Amino acid sequence: MAPTEILAQQHFRTISSLLEPFGLKVSLRTSGSKKHESRIKEKNHNSKFIIHDSDILVGTHALLHEKIKFDKLGLIVIDEQQRFGVEQRAILRKKGKNPHVLTMTATPIPRTVALTLYGDLDLSTLTDMPKGRKKIRTWLVPPIKRSGAYDWIKKQIKETGGQIFIICPFIEESENLATVKAATKEFDRLRKEVFPDFHLGLLHGKLNHKEKDSVLLDFKSQKLDILVATPVVEVGIDVPNATIMLIEASERFGLSQLHQLRGRVGRGEKESFCLLFTESTAPLTLERLKSMEKIDVGAELAELDLGLRGPGEIYGTAQHGIPLLKVASFSDFGLIQRTKQEAENIIPELSKYSLLSKKVAEINSKEISPD
Repeated sequence: MAPTEILAQQHFRTISSLLEPFGLKVSLRTSGSKKHESRIKEKNHNSKFIIHDSDILVGTHALLHEKIKFDKLGLIVIDEQQRFGVEQRAILRKKGKNPHVLTMTATPIPRTVALTLYGDLDLSTLTDMPKGRKKIRTWLVPPIKRSGAYDWIKKQIKETGGQIFIICPFIEESENLATVKAATKEFDRLRKEVFPDFHLGLLHGKLNHKEKDSVLLDFKSQKLDILVATPVVEVGIDVPNATIMLIEASERFGLSQLHQLRGRVGRGEKESFCLLFTESTAPLTLERLKSMEKIDVGAELAELDLGLRGPGEIYGTAQHGIPLLKVASFSDFGLIQRTKQEAENIIPELSKYSLLSKKVAEINSKEISPD
């Protein structure tokens, strides 16, 4: 399961090319695509469910639909898991009988960090960048330097031939947030007033499937110099010639999302940059954004997010917020790790600790009680 149709289609093409030669059936299921539906069969004429006979089914949130059923679901892979809610991940898991679950993300959300520290998840980390990747230089740009930044971007396009992403938080301008950049209005302004000598494209979630594909194809084939977009490009976009990521109203994004957006550039051999534009003057906000200049490791940003936002409910569904603790703090990673290790030592021999065993039994009985 992937969060966007663009990414799901990319995975479908990749997995199909790798595994179909070995006789495996790979299908695609998204809300906006009926392709490959021939591989979906009805259990019987009166059935309310769609039973998939594919070996591998790739899809978006459409996989969560109540009609989608599986005969033998053995493995679930959730890509960009930070884009899915706790309950959504649970729905997919319940479609099988205790299937294996692999969740993947470039930047763990605070809840994931907390769950990992508590031992509910096994964590594997890729610490090295793909071969040839260069560090992306990141700058926080105040309003006074906006004009200079535009001039620098023009120079970069002319001298290096690189392409630019410009990200806006919303598609249309909001009445309540009139000062926040909107993609459609910003596209018109940039095309007419700032970059009249360059080719610009617009991409957002309200475009239909063919329109999205057309814009992305033009950008990948370098027919467009600049792509103005909403965060729909956060995942699944691979354009090696893109070298600059400009993010408007960057204070409206979490560190994880900023890191994901930054990862859309620097995928080729050219030096790449990320510009964080903000109108905010709040010291804490500026301090949080400036951390992007210093930290380029997703796990470190996740730990910083954990300290700023809290981990959410460990056994509930809230994904952030500071829980009420009697003693410890969730930002005390050293203490949490030592506690986890001590618990792992005690649990195999829990019967030796009568009072602790009694307390655990009391807690378990309350959790399964119908009241």
